[in-house]
Amino acid sequence: MVPLSHLITPTSKWCLNLLRPRFSSLSLPTFSHTHHLLKRFTAKPLCLSSNQKFVCFAMDVSGANSIKEMPWGVDEATEGEYASQSELLQEFTSISTVDKAWTFKPENGKGVQAMFSISQPNLLANKKRKYILSSHIVKESDGFTSFQWAPFPVEMTGVSTMVPSPSGSKLLVVRNSENESPTQFEIWGASEVEKEFHIPHSVHGSVYSDGWFEGISWNSDETLIAYVAEEPSPSKPTFSGLGYKKRGSAEKDCGSWKGQGDWEEDWGETYAGKRQPALFVININSGEVCGVEGIGKSLSIGQVVWAPSTKGLHQYLVFVGWSSGRRKLGIKYCYNRPCALYAVRAPFHESEANELRPKENVSEDVQVVNLTQSISSAFFPRFSPDGKFLVFLSAKSSVDSGAHSATDSLHRIEWPTDGKPDPSAKIVDVVPVVMCAEDGCFPGLYCSSILGKPWLSDGYTMILSSYWRSTQAIISVHVQSGKLVRISPGDSDFSWNVLALDGDNCVAVCSSPIDVPQIKYGCPDEGSSTVPSWSWADISSPISRCSEKVRTLLSSLQFSVMKIPVRGVTENLSEGARKPIEAIFVSSKSKKSDACDPLIVMLHGGPHSVSVSSFSKSFAFLSSIGYSLLIVNYRGSLGFGEEALQSLPGKVGSQDVNDVLTAIDHAIDMGLADPSKVSVLGGSHGGFLTTHLIGQAPDKFVAAAVRNPVCNLALMVGTTDIPDWCFVETCGSEGKSIFTEAPSAEQLKLMHSMSPISHLSKVKTPTLFLLGAQDLRVPVSNGLQYARALKEKGGEAKVIVFPNDVHGIEKPQSDFETFLNIGVWFKKYCK
Repeated sequence: MVPLSHLITPTSKWCLNLLRPRFSSLSLPTFSHTHHLLKRFTAKPLCLSSNQKFVCFAMDVSGANSIKEMPWGVDEATEGEYASQSELLQEFTSISTVDKAWTFKPENGKGVQAMFSISQPNLLANKKRKYILSSHIVKESDGFTSFQWAPFPVEMTGVSTMVPSPSGSKLLVVRNSENESPTQFEIWGASEVEKEFHIPHSVHGSVYSDGWFEGISWNSDETLIAYVAEEPSPSKPTFSGLGYKKRGSAEKDCGSWKGQGDWEEDWGETYAGKRQPALFVININSGEVCGVEGIGKSLSIGQVVWAPSTKGLHQYLVFVGWSSGRRKLGIKYCYNRPCALYAVRAPFHESEANELRPKENVSEDVQVVNLTQSISSAFFPRFSPDGKFLVFLSAKSSVDSGAHSATDSLHRIEWPTDGKPDPSAKIVDVVPVVMCAEDGCFPGLYCSSILGKPWLSDGYTMILSSYWRSTQAIISVHVQSGKLVRISPGDSDFSWNVLALDGDNCVAVCSSPIDVPQIKYGCPDEGSSTVPSWSWADISSPISRCSEKVRTLLSSLQFSVMKIPVRGVTENLSEGARKPIEAIFVSSKSKKSDACDPLIVMLHGGPHSVSVSSFSKSFAFLSSIGYSLLIVNYRGSLGFGEEALQSLPGKVGSQDVNDVLTAIDHAIDMGLADPSKVSVLGGSHGGFLTTHLIGQAPDKFVAAAVRNPVCNLALMVGTTDIPDWCFVETCGSEGKSIFTEAPSAEQLKLMHSMSPISHLSKVKTPTLFLLGAQDLRVPVSNGLQYARALKEKGGEAKVIVFPNDVHGIEKPQSDFETFLNIGVWFKKYCK
């Protein structure tokens, strides 16, 4: 496991036989745009062509070559399986995804304009296509609401991020370069690009668009934009043929090169080379860019918003700051990094001529104010529409316990009427951490994001999306009273996510493991004052449309969320840790005779993440080729209360393994699975569980597949970007305090004993390994060590390494090949 919150995402490729290093005679498969295996090319030793996006190592010790072995190491029947499965997988892969949405009031005041940001994998380019699709929301006199869609989407080629202005009259488009070229800012109007600015690397590097450090905020009069970008790189030493070249040297340049200079730590997984997110403001009238002064180098900046402004008073920016301390630990999926909200004066002021000018002598009066000194975590700041209070989320449970993710809480502080930030402002709890929820009740707050404008028209009610056991739900929170209501249907096992608000109405997306995402429009029912209820209308939409073949396959499936009592309950367990776990079960509606379809047990990473009942193209593909899925949320998952979550650290490899085995036995006892046809699939900590399961229950699984698995904690602790995770999950609550960069022999022994590699001698299951060579979270050495050791003892292992992929293996080609190989691998052993 490791903070890769999401279980599985996508990828794989073919193989070179380590036992027979005849590389030059081995052909690798090539996919055409229809993803059939149409042709082969010869790979030469250590000289892969640029269009070969992968490196593969196949370990096959069966010794049984097929009668007619194909050039790249598979028989004719297996190659046919690749061809047929790849065609279907391509149809699932091409389904588009809604990423964001915005709503605006048009100038004529009639109706509402909506703008949707959509993405779709481009397999040939190995990138995601990004589109904008517009719609006009029309409300009829009879209460009926319709969306009038633009006939075609518009592709946003090369766009890193885009943010509409508050009025919707302007759109900021940012294009980060992939080389040393300037970052491009474009200001779009209704019919043209009104302004274009090129910001050189001497001012700042790439603008952050990652969703965590990312922060782009227009001020209220739409003249200034605050944003987060990489601080300019420090100068590096220059060398010439004469040796070291001094700065400012007048000697003639007869050829020189840049040295490396001092090594600087970055923020780990997915942030390679990202050292110092810093705060900048651009004047969109003049194009002038100012770095915000007064912020210490020890703080990395993100999630900036403008504080409410008052004529004649200083303008302030509020942002999240993370202190790097003695070193930067990986931050992706890691909410346990302490952070606080800070306020600082903006670098522009309004002159007597009403022109915005940079402040002079800024250093004399700049003071950065910590607004949340009394709490260990504060992020996602949002000001109320009237500017009277500031609301934020906190992951204090995560920071204080050391668990990489845990139950959130929601808080507010009053914003001073004079606009001057107050470091002693009282922090008021709005939604506290839920320790143990009663059955059917709110299990706690688990928000991965918050809308930029989350407010209903009363100015006090926020609309949020939050994990709710094995689903995602939409909730309303009144930030003064703390009253919380689930506004998405409570009787549905579907997952819901809010996209945008339209006054007091809500634009959302709803899906399930067998239903592609559907746009919904929600309205509060009139007269339901005590417990507000909402009505949701289906909106006909061109988004997420799929082929007739995919629709037919999905219509033949069914799913349910099963509650499964835990085994081995003892008195020392908390009440929350004794409650049932859940699993999402996906299967065919029709049984063929009395036989059950082969079962794939799906395990998320984290371990403090969750698999919710939303649509996954990869999972739907596996369901559609004849497998039932058992998607297990073991204790330690998000969405089930803090006690259940905190019961896992210190017990990984035992409690979570037993929960999964309990879920499998439950499915078998209910007649939903054939015990002779069970396979298992997991990524990150899910890979940790998978390799544990095939070692601790060696006769239970006919096949396994793992993606960047944690196989040896003792090896991982010295190579990962999150060594503290190894201590917390191994040692429990004391892991945070005893964490050290130099673990003792006793600590390493404990980590090894709790790792899957300690059970390797018992493994019998053929296992597919899918590894990202650029993974900083679970470095590739972890999976390779286990696979090599498995091969050494005579086990069957196939290894596919993606040279340019990180922990998530999310590049479109890699994602595609991952699940194609998983499908073919399981088909081979689950007949």
